[in-house]
Formats: sequence, structure tokens, C-alpha cells
Amino acid sequence: MEPLLAIVLMGIGATALMDVWTMLRKTLLGVAPANYAMVGRWLLHMTRGQFRHQAIAAAPAMRGEHSVGWLAHYLIGIAFAALLIAIFGVSWLQQPSLLPALTVGIATVAAPFLLMQPAMGAGVAASRTPNPVSARLHSLLTHSIFGLGLYLSGQTLMLLSAL
Repeated sequence: MEPLLAIVLMGIGATALMDVWTMLRKTLLGVAPANYAMVGRWLLHMTRGQFRHQAIAAAPAMRGEHSVGWLAHYLIGIAFAALLIAIFGVSWLQQPSLLPALTVGIATVAAPFLLMQPAMGAGVAASRTPNPVSARLHSLLTHSIFGLGLYLSGQTLMLLSAL
């Protein structure tokens, strides 16, 4: 399988597993899933020159924010799958291993902690949210699930390519 196709499929698979986890988390723990429309709103406001918000939910709604947010969510997952291969090499696709995938998955929590949350008004690592410690732990767990998804997707692709 071509590495680019493998990266796209791994990113989609890992992101989808993360989304399944967030649905289970809501059912099991009562934790609301991320609202990707807010990510879309943030991105769409950038096209008008506004990169930072006091509270993204209070910013004016933007047409298409829901779709843009979900598309961005999956494109970011693909970009993070590409990061895994950029760091550990295309050879990882022939023999996927858990530790590199988990390492990248956990490291990707830096994006929301240091970029997205501060820019959308939640502060660095959710410091301006009602329960920052809980938000941080859920983010770390969710990004760990994403890393597991990278590994499982890589394993699945390796098995499928052997058929």
C-alpha cells in the first residue's frame, strides 16, 4: 500500500476510534464530547483576521462551522498520522508497534493545550475552564486513545496488505 494512502487511512481510523471513545465517555462518565463546531467557528473567524477569542462560544456563529470543524478534526488526525511516519519512518507501516503510536498520540495533546484552548478562550491546558484537572486528564486519555487508534489502524492496514 502506498504510504500516503496508509497515512490517510490511519488518520481516519485513529480519529474515528477517538470519536467512538468520546461517545462511550459520554455514556459511561457523563462527559460531553468536544463540540467541533467551535473549532470550525474558530477557523472561520481566522479568515476574517481574528485568531484569538475570550470565549469561542460567545463569538458570532459562522456559516458552515459544524462541517468545517468536523473536516478539520479528521484532517488534523491525518496530519498527526503523517507525523508518526515522519518521525518513525515508512518502515513503521510494515511492522506497526504500540509505543511509537502511543508516544505520538499523547504528544498531540500539545496542540489543544498550547494552541487551540488558549486561542479559543479556555486558557493554556484548559486553565480557564471550570475543572482544569479533569479537562486535562480527559484530553490526555482521549489523545492516548488516538495513539492506540494509530497502532490498531496500522496493524489493520498491515494485515490487509498481506492478503
